[in-house]
Amino acid sequence: MENSNHRICGFAAGCYWGVEHAFKMLEGVLKTEVGFQGGHIENPSYKEVCQTDTGHAEVVRVTYDPEKISLSRLLDAFFFMHDPTQLNKQGPDVGSQYRSALFPESPWDQEDVAIIKEAIEKRRDQYSSPIVTTIEENQTFYSAEDSHQDYLVNNPGGYCHIGLDTFAKLKQGLF
Repeated sequence: MENSNHRICGFAAGCYWGVEHAFKMLEGVLKTEVGFQGGHIENPSYKEVCQTDTGHAEVVRVTYDPEKISLSRLLDAFFFMHDPTQLNKQGPDVGSQYRSALFPESPWDQEDVAIIKEAIEKRRDQYSSPIVTTIEENQTFYSAEDSHQDYLVNNPGGYCHIGLDTFAKLKQGLF
């Protein structure tokens, strides 16, 4: 599925189950994978990330076709689906693993960092609190266990901090 025209970026916006489900709704997203980035141990488990201080964020690694959806549009969805002013939490989920962060991947990382910085700057006046989203470059992605992949598809009605109205608007492109 991946070829030289496809691009990849990691998105951390709270619990990755809902974030993955949201990105899968977007035309041009070719693949999603949930896992962890930004920590200080190799190949952490979900339990380690949630119960110890590994420093990792829950991340959705999105592979997309830039001819069908741009990074800027993916960032529109990212900022729409979560509150980027919340430090280390989204909804009822609290902890550094739920931080708002972006993980651009080589070989496009410098170009993507510029696009990400522009997207953050463009939104600064839309919030009453500062945006705390971080840009974390050169971070290895570790895939989560299979039971976490496509979680909301495999567990209809499963827990999610993203509301049904947000999913509906994302699916319709109203973000």
